[in-house]
Amino acid sequence: MKLLIFVTDDSVADATVDALVEQGFRVTRLASTGGFLRKGRTTLLVGVEDAAVDRALDLVRRAAPGTLSITLDLERYERL
Repeated sequence: MKLLIFVTDDSVADATVDALVEQGFRVTRLASTGGFLRKGRTTLLVGVEDAAVDRALDLVRRAAPGTLSITLDLERYERL
């Protein structure tokens, strides 16, 4: 299991979330701010099975080019 973290511009966040959700991914959306100009950003958290990582990355790559992507291994993932 992996945790994908995407940091993207607010302007493409809706399209990015829509693309992921339409393909069955569950997304947590967080407002974030950063960078020199303190521009609005959106951070997306997506827990995915190892086999689905490339598919999720491809969806985000197409919906929001230039998005920062971080992939972390998860020791444990539960939906409570």
